[in-house]
Amino acid sequence: MGGCLLLAFVIICIAIAGCTGTLPDQPATPPVTTTPGVPVTISPTPSDMTAQEAVTSANNRFAFDLYSRLGNENTASTNLFFSPFSISSALAITYEGARGQTADEIQSVFHFPSDTADLRNGFAGLNTAINSGDAAYSLRTANALWAEKTYPFLPEYIENAERYYGAKATNLDFINQPEPSRLTINRWVEEQTNDKIKDLLSEGTIDPLTRLVITNAIYFKGTWVKQFDTNNTTEEDFLTPAGKTVKVPMMQRTDEDAIYRYAETDDLQLLVMPYEHAGGRQLSMVVLLPKGDRLAPVETSLDAQTLPALQQAATSRQVEMYFPKFKLETKYDQLGLILAAMGMPTAFTDRADFSGMGGENDLFISDVIHQAYVDVNEEGTEAAAATAVVVRLQSAQIKPEPVPVFRADHPFLFFIQDDETGAILFMGRIADPSPA
Repeated sequence: MGGCLLLAFVIICIAIAGCTGTLPDQPATPPVTTTPGVPVTISPTPSDMTAQEAVTSANNRFAFDLYSRLGNENTASTNLFFSPFSISSALAITYEGARGQTADEIQSVFHFPSDTADLRNGFAGLNTAINSGDAAYSLRTANALWAEKTYPFLPEYIENAERYYGAKATNLDFINQPEPSRLTINRWVEEQTNDKIKDLLSEGTIDPLTRLVITNAIYFKGTWVKQFDTNNTTEEDFLTPAGKTVKVPMMQRTDEDAIYRYAETDDLQLLVMPYEHAGGRQLSMVVLLPKGDRLAPVETSLDAQTLPALQQAATSRQVEMYFPKFKLETKYDQLGLILAAMGMPTAFTDRADFSGMGGENDLFISDVIHQAYVDVNEEGTEAAAATAVVVRLQSAQIKPEPVPVFRADHPFLFFIQDDETGAILFMGRIADPSPA
């Protein structure tokens, strides 16, 4: 079965920030108020469920596309971790204001449904599902708009952002108080991520030409259904892609109750570790471990179809389980350049068309910033991510069978997913889990 059923995964915020140039004159028309009223409650319908499937499919396809791009731009020894859902969410709100070629390119990169109703209802449904709550774990996501108080944003853009994405707008004074505005946005991100994502927008990201910042934040904390005994965690060897052996704290479950959903091919092993839940949505971590030491063959086979196929083949069985503790913090402050290279360059140039935001063709994306955090230990997992899209004025220019042994002592891939929809919330690669 060599070469078959190899997989992948994913993980959230987008930022748009400034360039240099001459300050514009005050707008002749009065700006719209950016504190819209109570959002309309939308009851799910069968068509909305189809919309959620369409948005989930788009999110997962983008997850694998971005993972491949990040993998190509970083050495095999670099750890990766991000939230595709966070990035897609922030860019969906950005896409709402795009027109013409700019919109076409964003849609192509993110695989958004061509039907606007499907896009809006799909994200509205997924956000409602993620925020539905469960007594056994914490999972939430939030969007927000941060608008220059003098810029005349179109009322329909502001209203659609709140109605379908829950992104309430707050007026800030980017022109006269760019630094206090930056700190305000960063505080919101910290609050939404339980202080795990700090300083998303670095100093200088916001300047007097900034007109809009679109943010998304996502946070998760859950405990394993089958927790690990800290007394059994020992220092073990982990082989890095460079051939170096490092010592890592290796957790283990080798008892008779170590029952997990498990599958394997000639090339890899798949293990599903569920999180506790109390009647809400089931969440799990899925791990893909190559049978050899090289992760590349698995990575090159990743796409949005192979993962579900392999998961369907998984069955519950006893497994001798060895898994490293690890903690990662990543930041991609040049994500705009990567997205441009993936097929949406126009949005980052003076040819950008975001006339759906303010009615004029005078805005472009200056920055897209993404930051993520994950801590995996004996008790469970805590993960958070945020994305910011910074939009500026255009003034410059992106048998009995033997019990299998699952020993993750070499590079592996992992992701955290919503089991009910299959949406990949977080995704990563562990090349070296040794403490920093």
